[in-house]
Amino acid sequence: MSSSGRDSGIRKTFSLSLLAMAVHALLNPIVVHAATNTQQDMVVNATSTDDSGDNEKQDYAVKTTRAGTKLLLTPRDVPQSVSIVTQQRMQDQQLQTVTDVLNNTTGISSNLVDSERSEYYSRGFKITNFTYDGIPTSTGDSWNYGDAASDTAIYDRIEVVRGATGLMTGAGSPSASVNMVRKHADSKDFTGSVSASYGSWNKQRYVADVAGPLNSDGSVRGRVVTGYQDQDSWLDRYHKNKKFLYGVVDADVTDNTTVSLGYDYEKADTRDPTWGGLPIFYSNGSLTHYNRSLNSSADWTYYHTEIQKVYADLVHNFDNGWSFHVNGTHAKNTFSDKLLDIYSAYPDEDTGEGTTGYGSMDRGKRELTSVDGYASGPFELFGRQHQLMAGVSYSRQHNQTYSQDGVTDLDEYDITSADMGAFNNNWTGNIAEPQWQGWYLNANDVIRQKSAYTAARFSLMDPLSLIIGARYTQWSTNGSSGNMTKNNTTPYAGLVYDINDTWSAYASYTSIFQPQTYRNSAGSYLSPVTGKSYETGLKSAWYDGRLTATFAVFRIQQENVGTEENGVYVNNSSEQAYIATKGARSKGAEFELNGALTDNLQLTFGATRYVARDSDGRYNSDQPQTQFKLFTRYQVPMLPDLTIGGGINWQNRVFEDVTGPDGNTQLVYQGSYPLANLFARYQVTKQVSVQANVDNLFDREYYTYMNNYVYGEPRNFSVSVSYQF
Repeated sequence: MSSSGRDSGIRKTFSLSLLAMAVHALLNPIVVHAATNTQQDMVVNATSTDDSGDNEKQDYAVKTTRAGTKLLLTPRDVPQSVSIVTQQRMQDQQLQTVTDVLNNTTGISSNLVDSERSEYYSRGFKITNFTYDGIPTSTGDSWNYGDAASDTAIYDRIEVVRGATGLMTGAGSPSASVNMVRKHADSKDFTGSVSASYGSWNKQRYVADVAGPLNSDGSVRGRVVTGYQDQDSWLDRYHKNKKFLYGVVDADVTDNTTVSLGYDYEKADTRDPTWGGLPIFYSNGSLTHYNRSLNSSADWTYYHTEIQKVYADLVHNFDNGWSFHVNGTHAKNTFSDKLLDIYSAYPDEDTGEGTTGYGSMDRGKRELTSVDGYASGPFELFGRQHQLMAGVSYSRQHNQTYSQDGVTDLDEYDITSADMGAFNNNWTGNIAEPQWQGWYLNANDVIRQKSAYTAARFSLMDPLSLIIGARYTQWSTNGSSGNMTKNNTTPYAGLVYDINDTWSAYASYTSIFQPQTYRNSAGSYLSPVTGKSYETGLKSAWYDGRLTATFAVFRIQQENVGTEENGVYVNNSSEQAYIATKGARSKGAEFELNGALTDNLQLTFGATRYVARDSDGRYNSDQPQTQFKLFTRYQVPMLPDLTIGGGINWQNRVFEDVTGPDGNTQLVYQGSYPLANLFARYQVTKQVSVQANVDNLFDREYYTYMNNYVYGEPRNFSVSVSYQF
């Protein structure tokens, strides 16, 4: 799947141009930034002034965050690797789902399992922690509840903390935690925007975001974000539409107290979705190579999801610098589907004969009720000022799924559908729907977490601070898969040393605790994941925090990690079975440069290299161990109404152990590949702008999943018009 020499030359020219632009800016303006930067204050106030005006609203970096510790800190003072994707970055790159954001975030890799489901990895381990405004949600692999499919139009930013995040999430993996921060009604003036876009495969998208005061003095404010999207795909016959609505009211009850009430709704309907991928081997043992447009689904398949969330949020700021924050949410996610998987998948190379399909009809829901409250603020001890945070949380999550098997032979109860005939590039999905044999329970489990947590940031001396903390978690699950209760205390420790006004050195340690909801082939839960995580590195901040850099070295030791058992399912159902692996280790380094190189040039550059191994060799070998991700935006000084940019993502070769038609395991490779993208935006008037984006510029052909072949997205474009008022 190599590109032509001409494409290779274009890629090299494009990459060198971007690199030259970055180096030129890096060698010139940063000297000014460093000279004007001041020492970071030990305590960051909850409110801050915006000294840079509109420039900061367009930044790729943020000044403060609670990511990692829930203490309000600058990114430089957080002793872990943190990437924050802002609204401006999402708009420039047209990152319209959380999946899009993660695919373009430093250190994150993914598997596109089929047309509807994705898996995400960081530092070699699978990401299972998704939080909304800091409230955790437990996810599984068998069903997609829409966490990563959520539309980004409703979010102010998305925060990714790599490594173990037990202090924030309680039970969790050492991969990363993804926190989605919702937008608020923070404008006392009527403002908003509407946009419309059209792109490849008849993709239409319409979004409105309107905010303003609801009373005369603006103490009560409202905001509504709504949108509709309709599209086909590079896959034949595939069609999807979604609609979403988000509304929030923020009220200043007193000068120091704000209450927020919000509602979030999203519904997606898909026709002819795939379940799994395409056959890898022909019956003669040679590798297949189908058209990217080939859709393995039947014409009677569908996939529906619906998400509803309500939440309430209260923040009170005391005059002494302390603040109290309580957040409560109730969420209900449902899905239903009718799917076809290519079950016996070794077709004849010439005729396409020899495959059969497995039919499954499924439905399920997840209900989550959570409350989280914490207080944070400064205190004095031994003549120095420090910070303290303490809180409690409770969550109850109910997961329930049912399935029906499709059968054609009632006497022998053959769970496969009829012979699929000639499965080749001319396959149309015209196959008889199997007979469905009645609903049966897949899972009906309730997961509870009760936690108490605290963290303190001590100023040991002017250049040295120590963050220590711990979270005590009572975790339990009850239901059809059995009952399990685990209690655990997760420590957190981090040191940050300010080398000078620009650079800091840091080191952190945390333990790992994750009761697993994965099940083995007999239906029993695997034992909890345990381990240790270490990280050290350098951080810097220029231009009053508008540009940041992080260099991190990490090591993760983990035991009892659940890994897919190829071709094995729980009690012969459609639920993937897992086995426990011993002694997984990951060690490596990451680098990220993010923010404003100048007022005209924004850049995000991330590089990751790690080695993950277990007793059998390379661990999760289908994930790239080397990645580079670059994206830039440049406002042309000679034409200030014109903004141009682009980037490139590159990953190294990966492979998968796959069983061939002769019963032997073979290594299947996906070679290294780059994905380039471009964008341009022109401000036609003060209110109207036009933007164009191109992804996979050189139309690189690649696989995103190799247990079965799933192709990545071909070259595509979009054009959008936005009106700001």
